[in-house]
Amino acid sequence: MITTVLPTYNRAPLSFERGEGSWLVEADGSRYLDLGAGIAVNALGHANPDLVAALTEQAGKLWHTSNLYQIPNQQRLADLLVAHTFADTVFFTNSGTESAELAIKMARKYWYEKGQPDRIEILTFEGSFHGRSTGAIAAAGGEKMVKGFGPLMPGFTHLPWNDMAALKAALSETTAAVMLEPIVGEGGIKVWPDTDLKEIRALCDQTGTLLILDEVQCGMGRTGRLFAHEVAGITPDIMMVAKGIGGGFPLGAVLATENAASGMVAGSHGSTYGGNPLACAVGARVMEIIAQPAFLDAVNRKAGLFRQKLEGLVAAHPDVFEGVRGTGLMLGLKCKIAPADVVKAGYAEHLLTVPAAENVIRILPPLIITEEEIAEAVDRLDRAATRLETS
Repeated sequence: MITTVLPTYNRAPLSFERGEGSWLVEADGSRYLDLGAGIAVNALGHANPDLVAALTEQAGKLWHTSNLYQIPNQQRLADLLVAHTFADTVFFTNSGTESAELAIKMARKYWYEKGQPDRIEILTFEGSFHGRSTGAIAAAGGEKMVKGFGPLMPGFTHLPWNDMAALKAALSETTAAVMLEPIVGEGGIKVWPDTDLKEIRALCDQTGTLLILDEVQCGMGRTGRLFAHEVAGITPDIMMVAKGIGGGFPLGAVLATENAASGMVAGSHGSTYGGNPLACAVGARVMEIIAQPAFLDAVNRKAGLFRQKLEGLVAAHPDVFEGVRGTGLMLGLKCKIAPADVVKAGYAEHLLTVPAAENVIRILPPLIITEEEIAEAVDRLDRAATRLETS
């Protein structure tokens, strides 16, 4: 008999009633150190008092009006995002998937308004993940996501990841945009080399192609920069954001240059809930905290410590782990055994991690994790690995 909640998730036998910083707590008081942060969502930890205060204050005033009217919190958050990024304008969504849909529409509408309606092709990369809508799965193209959901939206060409020769060969007069994750998340924590990102930006400039970056998982301070592309010293034309921007409250955004957004005029897109007063009150507070240089410096410092300890863990358990991937606090442990087994062994040590492709488990802790908690996390991973070696 089917469950009342549609059974599309393979859920762990865990249920949490509250959170405290980097910890989740079950009803019986069992405490789990959270290295998943809701899949890079709870950037400032669980029950962060600054976010609780921002949400509570707004909840006592106004929840929803729709985008038929001015929303002061939305304007405030948009101003913060424009001030701290390449963007000239922002559209607010409720999720990364919705951000992907708008990014696709924006790129194609741009060329339509430029008098080149046939320029619709978007180049994407194998192993990518851009959401679960029909447009987003068509963009990613992975068999696991698209099987049984055809016919798919046309106009996407899927290239091997990090194959610059294939990218150069695929660019044509019908190419509207190149879309990629600077750090592939679901696909196994793979970091695009800075030199390649610079070359992609140059190729887009030479051909007029728009560059769309998906920073849903790798953005909002996770790399020690506000956004991951800053490390390579480039800027996109369009950028998808979600997850950490709301600190746990559903919120997403599409950031764009004035040029890239020029086709999106009144009536061309909309959202009932996108940019609502509650979400934007929280998002503005998140931005005010994460964009501070001292905060990002702390992320870099903790990331260096975490990576050093994980490298030691790999050396101590060569039959379980193969290496460390990623940057900042978006790290991955490449496993020599099924990552699901490592995740399960972590549960026994009251530690939460997130599986990914290519035999990787993701390490995506709240950005406010302490050095003491990092040491505790690696100790628990060490015990989990020992448990697997002796089982």
